[in-house]
Amino acid sequence: MTGADVFVTVGSQLPFERLILAVDQWAAEHPDHSVFAQIGDTVYQPQYMAFARNLRPGDYSVYFDRAQVVVSHVGMGTIISALEVGKRLVLLPRLASLGEHRSDHQLGSARKFRDRANITVVDDVDALKRAVSSALQADGLDFASGAPPQASVQLLETMRQLVAQTKAGCP
Repeated sequence: MTGADVFVTVGSQLPFERLILAVDQWAAEHPDHSVFAQIGDTVYQPQYMAFARNLRPGDYSVYFDRAQVVVSHVGMGTIISALEVGKRLVLLPRLASLGEHRSDHQLGSARKFRDRANITVVDDVDALKRAVSSALQADGLDFASGAPPQASVQLLETMRQLVAQTKAGCP
């Protein structure tokens, strides 16, 4: 296992066809970049990027840590992990109207993190593709906007509590 320039993760609950297809299309147009995706139960099978349906936690951490850019749904676990290590993120919220989730709670999370350093929230797949390219071209991580190199313990604990509450409320 060597890692990849771009690591894609859909989380562990639901498939995310739109995200996987979009990044696979981006990978086809950028063969000079390595891309690895954790695709879960997504039906579409990528043609231009390496993938696994599920990863053991240790393997997930290796891909996450070695990637220049992580592309994901707006999952709090991914956001927390990225904040802890200062990882650059490109996030596409799941939409209930497209059957990608049971509610549109990711839109609220996306609003909260849209202006955070090193996090790019996009609203569609075309913007996602542009954002991945831009994130790979960026020099270093941007902490000039007031974001610390690591998230505060209070912020991370609050986010963990929100995740626990959300999970408790989901069937």
